[in-house]
Amino acid sequence: MENPSDLPDMPALRAAIDTLDTDLIALLGRRAALIDRAAQIKMRDGLPARIDARVEQVVANARRHAADAGLDPDLIEHIWRQLIETAIAREESLMKGDRP
Repeated sequence: MENPSDLPDMPALRAAIDTLDTDLIALLGRRAALIDRAAQIKMRDGLPARIDARVEQVVANARRHAADAGLDPDLIEHIWRQLIETAIAREESLMKGDRP
């Protein structure tokens, strides 16, 4: 990753942001594939899509990593809770036999 202070102007900065956004989307796609696998395993093992203790564990991890990275833990928690709720809805859909 390039150092932001090395970016000479707004076009270069915007290009770097666009590249990072593409990378983030690819990572979210990988996460979605893991969620799909989680739904398969949960169905096989008779587990529900929502496991509240795991939700809170994931949120706590996100808050800790955010703080370590100098980010606002409250903002990251908000984003992660949305991500988690979307993942749970995806799992529930797959567990009912629907395609996402």
